[in-house]
Amino acid sequence: MKKKIMRFALILVLFIGGIGIWQYPKLNLISGYAAKNTASTIFIAGRTLASVSENDNNVPLIELAESTYDPSKKTAGAKVFGLMERTAICTDGLGCVLVNGDMDSRMVMEVPMRVRNSIPLPYPHGHLPARDTTFGEVNYTQLDLALDHVFADTVKTRTALILYKGQVLAERYADGFDQDTPILGWSMTKSVLATLYGILEFQDKLQIADIVDLPSWSEDDRKEITFDHLLRMQSGLEWDENYSTISDVTKMLFMESNMATVQANKPLVAQPTEVWNYSSGTSNLLSGLLKGSFSSYQNYLNFPYKALIDRIGMHSMVIETDLAGNFVGSSYAWASTRDWGRFGQLYLQKGDWNGEQIFHPAWVSYVTEPTEHSDGVYGAHFWLNAGGKFPDVPRDMFSANGYQGQHVFIIPSKDLVVVRTGLAEAPQFDTNLFLKEVIMALP
Repeated sequence: MKKKIMRFALILVLFIGGIGIWQYPKLNLISGYAAKNTASTIFIAGRTLASVSENDNNVPLIELAESTYDPSKKTAGAKVFGLMERTAICTDGLGCVLVNGDMDSRMVMEVPMRVRNSIPLPYPHGHLPARDTTFGEVNYTQLDLALDHVFADTVKTRTALILYKGQVLAERYADGFDQDTPILGWSMTKSVLATLYGILEFQDKLQIADIVDLPSWSEDDRKEITFDHLLRMQSGLEWDENYSTISDVTKMLFMESNMATVQANKPLVAQPTEVWNYSSGTSNLLSGLLKGSFSSYQNYLNFPYKALIDRIGMHSMVIETDLAGNFVGSSYAWASTRDWGRFGQLYLQKGDWNGEQIFHPAWVSYVTEPTEHSDGVYGAHFWLNAGGKFPDVPRDMFSANGYQGQHVFIIPSKDLVVVRTGLAEAPQFDTNLFLKEVIMALP
């Protein structure tokens, strides 16, 4: 009996060892995701370790990780079956970042200089309480029904906010969340990044049609790539945006110290405009190019907040940086649901904020012009309904979208902004149904 037990134990060890060798590289990504998400959710959003573990990290593979955190050091760690421990370190103003190799701190430690002035106007245009307005033309019973449906347990919605004619029509929050809780926007960050380029163009500091001037591209066909190509995801550069395996995007987000260089080092697989290929690497390349356009790193850090975020009162927003000091423009902006609503309202108003023009009104036309080969679903770092993907939603709807169903929907024809955040996307969260039910409440 003893020999049988020993033989079984040996077989089990060999089996686990074989699985470990086969999956070992993936453990790096699993523990990296868990450590980073744990750190940011605790130190930026102010939530608990139990909440992160039971909800945010409770997804396939990531659920295998065991996470811990140290409030005194502002760090979080994670490992899988005791293997491949990863650590994320947090800095006020810069967010949290995964430590790579022997590094125990960031390469750069400047932080953004924020000016969080209170705007003496009702929300969403200021920081006073929202107007308590009842619209006679709105069917509030239908609106409640839409929110009831989107907050069903299986849909996993966390927050929802509906702005109509520049006022709060309705909002609802799941337990543990409120109007001030920072929410990770994931790829909604891409739309924020694009807006910075719109502002630079409005300030005559850059033209979107300009060629990207990278020395490493000067001797090959990449020298023809423009900012427009990058914003439209049609540069022709190689990229694999696959979150279910070890791919370009997962290696970039959870293993790279300098995320701005990953896409820049990829070869062309098609000429610019020949294909449309969604790429988070492209967004982080744009963030790195943005950094290179400023005379100092401090000016780069200040720019998003001075030119956009704090300027319109999105004071809860933080865009996290990588170890090399680049804003992770693909994925890592945090903001409250109400501040995400402000961002949508800015676009609904074509860049006008309390009488001040943040970007040119024509910028909205630019980002909502369908990109060739995208089947009408993509513009310039914004998603579109131009091709009628959502049949019961107006074709002029455009949106900032993020992983697990983070959305800021802008529908100009209905004077409507809808924010929805959660932990599930299609098929659990049905965009068409939710927006259809909201629109049914309007005239």
